Amino acid sequence: MNILFISTGNLEDFNRNGMYVDLLKEFKKNGHNLYVLSTREKKYNLPTVMEKIEGVHFLKVKTGNFKKAKTIEKGISTLSIESLFMRAVKKYYANIKFDLVLYTTPPITFTRVVKYIKKRDNAKSYLLLKDIFQQNAVDLKMIKHNGIIHRIFKRKEHELYEIPDFIGCMSSANVEYLLSNNYEIDSLIEVCPNTVTPVDYSNNQRNVTILRHKYKLPLDKSIYIYGGNLGKPQGIDFLIECIKKNEENQNEFFLIIGSGTEYPKVEKYFQKEKPNNAKLLESIPKEDYDQLVHACDVGLIFLDKRFTIPNFPSRLLSYIQASMPVLAATDSNTDIGEIIEEGNFGYWCISDDVEKFNDLIIQLSNENLQKKMGKNARRYLEENYTSKHGYNIIMSHFN
Repeated sequence: MNILFISTGNLEDFNRNGMYVDLLKEFKKNGHNLYVLSTREKKYNLPTVMEKIEGVHFLKVKTGNFKKAKTIEKGISTLSIESLFMRAVKKYYANIKFDLVLYTTPPITFTRVVKYIKKRDNAKSYLLLKDIFQQNAVDLKMIKHNGIIHRIFKRKEHELYEIPDFIGCMSSANVEYLLSNNYEIDSLIEVCPNTVTPVDYSNNQRNVTILRHKYKLPLDKSIYIYGGNLGKPQGIDFLIECIKKNEENQNEFFLIIGSGTEYPKVEKYFQKEKPNNAKLLESIPKEDYDQLVHACDVGLIFLDKRFTIPNFPSRLLSYIQASMPVLAATDSNTDIGEIIEEGNFGYWCISDDVEKFNDLIIQLSNENLQKKMGKNARRYLEENYTSKHGYNIIMSHFN
């Protein structure tokens, strides 16, 4: 099959491991012809280019800046992606007949491009739904419910769901939400989770010691790592309260790595309070992050308690790939906590209960429990969240 994959994800380096790159490699391994349509933000000062890397055809389209950009610039750039992609497809992919279009959200502005290719090539389309944007923004009071912006994005969202033949959601709660709130959707909706190709990062004690020395982390404490976006969806105030609550605890240490709109708030707290039980690092290279995760003991997930959408953070994959237990503090609508506890590789609490979170921190400081749950975590990944699983779910409709 000729497969077109559309995403705004960073696909510049096909040799890296990652959620989308690993899935594409799985398609390539199974003999499909891969074409990738992705963005190249103008801040990199690089032109639109079409090139072949590792047997995969990449069309990298120069766009405006939208990642870590200011709100107005991000909005304008996001809305312009669709036109830029349409122009690029007509120019560079005019003579390629596609059988399948794979695309992701966010953003929700690929509608015209997908519709054009489906009509032109009689292709099928599969939406990998990673975010239900407009309701997330309403939950966090970033946009007004039923206001003009909400109505515009709601209309865009419904257009998005009208096009695909298949929609893959990250979890069962995602499927249930979509079916109960968008009953007019005719697509086949199913669970197609976030996946990776498992890598063996097993470290001996010497490597752990070297990494902890490098980043000036304690050797005699359990390190709880949070790595990822530091924005409003993560409920940063709760994260800070959890660090404060554990400040006198001699056995636990928090490592926070990330960037985002709320990073300045976290940085201000660290600068003012200088907590002795925590360290803050701004975004670091992926290779460094992958290694550092394996030098820690427990992975942390935070989501704002106000969410009515069942979000499912992809950072779960990096934690369980590292064979570590997970502690999640989230809203009550996501099923990530249920999956963590049913898989017996961690604990969950709602993200307004600092006392409960603290109790779970203390429980997870037990070294034997960490090892047991860490093994369960890795096993759960290999049984449920590999790229091969994702590939088989998608291709089950075409075999």
